[in-house]
Amino acid sequence: MKVLTANRLIDGEAVWFSPAKIWAETIAEAEVVNDKAGEAELEAAGKAAFANNEVVDVELIDVELTDGAIRPLRLRERIRAAGPTNRLDLGKQARTAA
Repeated sequence: MKVLTANRLIDGEAVWFSPAKIWAETIAEAEVVNDKAGEAELEAAGKAAFANNEVVDVELIDVELTDGAIRPLRLRERIRAAGPTNRLDLGKQARTAA
């Protein structure tokens, strides 16, 4: 399973491409695909957004569903999705707790 992630150019925020065809600020809103056709669609959307100067560092990443939640497989992507591992009061993880 994969999702499309990037950094929003205007403020550097980590974002994920959603089924609504917009860049969402949380991975929970990301569109998850399971096949090559879905990956190709996400890649095309990422290339278009990059060309329109909306996002940079566009990348398909591997994820799994754990208890219904989208969880990146790589540590780097888990940190981008949540925030620093040594300060739970910072990053996206702090926003959801508030």
